[in-house]
Amino acid sequence: MTTRAKLTVYSALATALASLCMLPLLTTRSWLTHAFLVIAVISAVGAGLRRSPLYRWSVPVAQVLVLLLLMLLGFAGSALTGGVLPGAPAMRLLSQVFSAGIDDITQYALPAPPTTGLRLILVSSVGLIAVLVDTIAVTYRRSALAGLPLLALFSIGNGVAGDHGSWVWFGFASAGYLVLLFAEGEDRVSRWGRVFRGGARGTVTSSRISQGGQQVGVLALAMALLLPVFLPRWDLGLLDSDSGGSSGHGTGGSVTNSLDPLVSLEAALSKPTDTELLTYTLDSDLADQIYLRTGSLDQFDGTTWKLGSTVVSDLPTTMPTPEGLRATNVARIEGDFKISDALGGNSWLPMPYPAASVQVPNRNEWKLDPITRTVLPTNDKAISGLRYHVSSLDLRPTADELRTAPLAPLDIRDRYTALPSDLPAVVTDQARAVTADAHSDYDRATALVNWFTGPGFKYDTSVEGGTGSNAIAVFLQNRRGFCVHFASTMAAMARVLKIPARVAVGFTPGDSKGGNVYEVTGRMYHAWPELYFSGYGWMRFEPTPSRGVPARYSEASNTPTTAPSQLPTAAATSSAAVPAPSQSSDCTAKQRQLGDCGSKSKAVSRTADESWLLSGQVLGTLAVVLVLIALLLAPMFWRTAVRRRRLGGGGRRRPGGDGPAELTDAQVLAAWDELVDSAWDLGIPPDESRTPRSAARRITETADLDADAAAAAGRLALATERVLYAPAGQVTTAPLVADVRTARRALWAGAGRAGRLRALLLPPSSAQLWWRISDAVRAARAAVATRTGRAAEAVSGPVRRVTTRRKRSTPDV
Repeated sequence: MTTRAKLTVYSALATALASLCMLPLLTTRSWLTHAFLVIAVISAVGAGLRRSPLYRWSVPVAQVLVLLLLMLLGFAGSALTGGVLPGAPAMRLLSQVFSAGIDDITQYALPAPPTTGLRLILVSSVGLIAVLVDTIAVTYRRSALAGLPLLALFSIGNGVAGDHGSWVWFGFASAGYLVLLFAEGEDRVSRWGRVFRGGARGTVTSSRISQGGQQVGVLALAMALLLPVFLPRWDLGLLDSDSGGSSGHGTGGSVTNSLDPLVSLEAALSKPTDTELLTYTLDSDLADQIYLRTGSLDQFDGTTWKLGSTVVSDLPTTMPTPEGLRATNVARIEGDFKISDALGGNSWLPMPYPAASVQVPNRNEWKLDPITRTVLPTNDKAISGLRYHVSSLDLRPTADELRTAPLAPLDIRDRYTALPSDLPAVVTDQARAVTADAHSDYDRATALVNWFTGPGFKYDTSVEGGTGSNAIAVFLQNRRGFCVHFASTMAAMARVLKIPARVAVGFTPGDSKGGNVYEVTGRMYHAWPELYFSGYGWMRFEPTPSRGVPARYSEASNTPTTAPSQLPTAAATSSAAVPAPSQSSDCTAKQRQLGDCGSKSKAVSRTADESWLLSGQVLGTLAVVLVLIALLLAPMFWRTAVRRRRLGGGGRRRPGGDGPAELTDAQVLAAWDELVDSAWDLGIPPDESRTPRSAARRITETADLDADAAAAAGRLALATERVLYAPAGQVTTAPLVADVRTARRALWAGAGRAGRLRALLLPPSSAQLWWRISDAVRAARAAVATRTGRAAEAVSGPVRRVTTRRKRSTPDV
């Protein structure tokens, strides 16, 4: 491997190792695979362009353009012209995704969910650092300065990560930088020579110097990692792990809070797992129907549903009365909960709704949003391994009671029926059409549920996420999506009908582990709409087909229950409209309830957001683009390779090693061909009717070469005529390679910028490549025809001979 190739590989490795410090920023790590692929492509582009006769400054420019193309393919592929060519729509879409990522930075605590905007920012940032490192370390051979962009990448990643950062990332980043320095150091030392000073005992070799430098570098890295353990602690450095790390709002301390948890929910739904998140017990015989609610999103701005409250308070021992509930003498459900370490560090507290009281070990680590009754942690470690007790109200209104509930207060209606001005008309039209025959808010809500769970909609986690106005319109058109789509769309349609609505997030009922113990896994993340009814507050509805427990409120009730009872006829009607899952004996009742008994080959974890750069469509498009670029640049690369081959030979030395090198006849003719082709590339086509001296004179006069270049062209012509016309045995010792370079420099100096660019990218002499291909094709056709003729002759010859013999042996009649 050449030194430049080593530097290319090591610069890519240094960037990749430094980018590891960004891992704590998101909840998933798949974006890093995409970043590594971008680094590899950028390094490969740089390595290829550095082998061409381009200006050095053009290499990073081309790398930035390739990076932009990769980002367009990955994050704005749907807007590309023909799926390949970038244009104004694709650039606008990429700008929108980037702006959304900037907004996500201000809204999310760490680790943030892998939104499209955040992944665009991370991958493109790593790509830009890769371009800078490759440019500085490889293109301009200044590896020491390449530490500045690497340090910037580490500083930003570790600084933003705060207490999520680790000294391990510093070790990786430093090791990558040292490897890069070692590679350049070996190259520099090797140029000085083998022996530097001293005699046999005092000899200092380049190998010994290189080894010494490596030892010093490794020792310095080890000291940088170990000394902070023994030295006094200051909160001033990049390795400080106790600074920052949390963000929030409200009174009584900061709150770790994701303002758009639906994105986290989408990521969990796209890759469901059987990992245990929490276990709980409930003193109810209907505990398998109770949802665990972590919070609700009550503000819809046309882009997403989010938590609208900006004020939190200390978590009280007794929770305030639920919004809208008038009853005072209500039974309670007691539950004990245990959180596993697998649940996200900034998760809101899962509880049955509405909770009346919460008992947690460290109450000062939790805050309460009194409007949505969401309990939020003040740090990302508060929920890990948490054990807590919840007492919840045992509400059970009947269908008749909800149907006859009075109109919601004006402030409730104003707050929870607000809609963005750009809401697509299809949402309003569809909501009114579906509920045209309903006469109460409850009947309208039931009509929406029956419509969503009917045969027209399908549960599909491979659909791209999103809860904004455009995503709702697409969902209503395609009628495919998962719980986030169903919940956000029904809530928006309910607001169109002036029914106060919001979106709740949490978990469906857990799996029974025996007795009254239940287990919640990663497959039970869920979202559902909550609708407001005066006197009873916020009531759950379930529009997602094949998921969760349908909220069917009984027409009459004599005894309190922990959850609304189901209407058998309505439930049967609803389930009949849903594609029936497999009834295999391997399926449990809970699996059939969640719709997880279908074909095992269903790619539940497919999402365009997580696999953008590894999908077949994107890789195929990228392959086509690279092939087109290779075809366009093929003349330039072919011409460069031919010139290097022609001028690469230096000739053979005479016996004894003294005197100029002797050139073979082939080397002389190759040098002449290079002069003719160089003139051809710059607008002086060859004239085969001329002798070499006449051709050299024509080139000199047409290009107006100076005296040195004209003399060099003349020597080339004389040497060529000597090879072509003089008796065999003549020896050529003139420095023809240097003459070619002298004449070629003069030709390029006399050509204009447009001529030089054409000679570089589309050299006319590359027509010889097409001629060679055409000759090879004709030769191949002739060979195939010859072989085919021989094969036909081998088959038909015996047949003709037999036929001839029969004709001769048959007597004439």
